[in-house]
Amino acid sequence: MNITFHGAARNVTGSKHLLQLNDGTSILLDCGMFQGMGEHTDELNDHFGFNPKKLDYLILSHAHIDHCGLIPRLVAQGFNGQIFCTSATMDLARILMLDSAKIQMQDVEYSNKHRQKNGMPLLSPLYNDEQAMDSLRLFKIVEYHQEYAITPRVKFHFTDAGHILGSAAVHLAILEDGKETRITFSGDVGRYGDMLLKNPQSFPQADYILLESTYGDSLHKELAPIGDELLEVIKQTCLIKKGKVIIPAFSVGRTQELLYALNALELRGVLPDLAYYVDSPLSEKATQILKDHPEVYNKSVNEILKVDADPFAFKGLRFVQSTEESIALNSDQRPCVIISSSGMAEAGRVKHHIKNNINNQKTTILIVGYCEPNSLGGHLLRGDKEVSIFGEKYDVNAEVRSIKSMSAHGDYEDLLHFLSCQDPDKVKKIFLVHGEYEVQQHFSKTLKQRGFLNVEIPYQHEKINLA
Repeated sequence: MNITFHGAARNVTGSKHLLQLNDGTSILLDCGMFQGMGEHTDELNDHFGFNPKKLDYLILSHAHIDHCGLIPRLVAQGFNGQIFCTSATMDLARILMLDSAKIQMQDVEYSNKHRQKNGMPLLSPLYNDEQAMDSLRLFKIVEYHQEYAITPRVKFHFTDAGHILGSAAVHLAILEDGKETRITFSGDVGRYGDMLLKNPQSFPQADYILLESTYGDSLHKELAPIGDELLEVIKQTCLIKKGKVIIPAFSVGRTQELLYALNALELRGVLPDLAYYVDSPLSEKATQILKDHPEVYNKSVNEILKVDADPFAFKGLRFVQSTEESIALNSDQRPCVIISSSGMAEAGRVKHHIKNNINNQKTTILIVGYCEPNSLGGHLLRGDKEVSIFGEKYDVNAEVRSIKSMSAHGDYEDLLHFLSCQDPDKVKKIFLVHGEYEVQQHFSKTLKQRGFLNVEIPYQHEKINLA
């Protein structure tokens, strides 16, 4: 058999890894969208690197767009096999893919007005909402620890990866020529001691491991001070400067963590009396799905539930639904906090909020997660004094701050903890995926020091034979 790395290879987004067995069976692990890759993003998302019609199965680790976001395009181009995931992942993927289609159509319409005015060729979305809905018919739920036989020679099961609601590591057992090969795909690994979710689970011994490496060279701060950091930013911006705090946040995971942290400040009696807007209909839906799956909560959340029936709600919280309400926030000069997607500020309503407030020195743009270096969030984090938004240049007069400790990705200690259930001598090779190349090179050295001597960093579309 062989494996080809069609995405998240020496970069973070676009997760797609294609297993091809000797009998012709082909299995794709994730089908994610590339994000924040600058002018190359559209080109990367246009071409899979393989023929969707010849693909047999898809196993989805979790519902983030950089892991599931190209599924509708895959189906539209001829894939008709089953898509396996957990029930929570299916719930989230439904709303995320539909929202992605809506955002694409809106952003293309907005950009095309500018392009048409300047005589430029018009753009088309990667897929529309009908194609997103059509792809859902192929989903099949497989719960954690349920062994499922795809074919008589291929079986797999999921374990909880602790990254977001429903996230899973994938463990395949493949029988070829009388020999069983075990392959683990980590998906995205969460943090041990996460604010909301249970820890990543241990897993059986593997021969080959595809391991995410987003923060393979970083150690996060402790989780406890997040509320205090949020409070300091809100006080400084809203109470002293009388400005707005704009927080780009992924609708799944990060937004719920922010709401939980703000609710904790209210329980302590220190949350400033302001309007707190979640300007993302998707975020409200994702928050409700999380409430519908209380089985994923860790012990700390369950303790909070004993004194607070809704740990994601507090005084002043308002969910914005309509586009008109969202636009109205830009003309409202009162201090407030706006949480809006996307997390990299590459698309969605937050991009408009940044555009309308980036020149205002009273504004604080608070980055609370990973941003691709070429994304708008990445440029802001880097300290660029001028950025491009919807094809136009804007001076960055707003203050840009970050809380890096809020990442849902494990740091290198978490990743090593995730591997602690494995005998390094029995792991034939670790493939580092979902990370920037420089970070992966650093993490490769760390893994070798821990006894994992065969570590490879595949490049885009590289095919590797598995013995």
